[in-house]
Amino acid sequence: MAKFLVTATYTIPGMAGLAKEGGTARAEVVEALIENAGGQVEAVYYAFGQFDLYVLCEVPDNVTAAALGIAVRAAGGVDARIVPLLTTAEVDAAVRLPITYQPPAA
Repeated sequence: MAKFLVTATYTIPGMAGLAKEGGTARAEVVEALIENAGGQVEAVYYAFGQFDLYVLCEVPDNVTAAALGIAVRAAGGVDARIVPLLTTAEVDAAVRLPITYQPPAA
């Protein structure tokens, strides 16, 4: 399974829903959403700052992650972004690929 970091900022109606339902209830909704898509949640954190919510999870693949992101954003309660995460082994494999790039001339 692929690992992802979900960052989310609540919309005004979404924040009103969070205030009404509470953080635990909303986290349970997030966990059920991901688990029903074949994934698992490692952690859910609320925060203040750039994002209101952080979710560390695994889902089967990029298509599933995209489907989750589309469904959540289309619902309108949060502006969520899904960031794919790479393991150190994946980065090691990436740096061994023979890629040639020429930067723009200064």
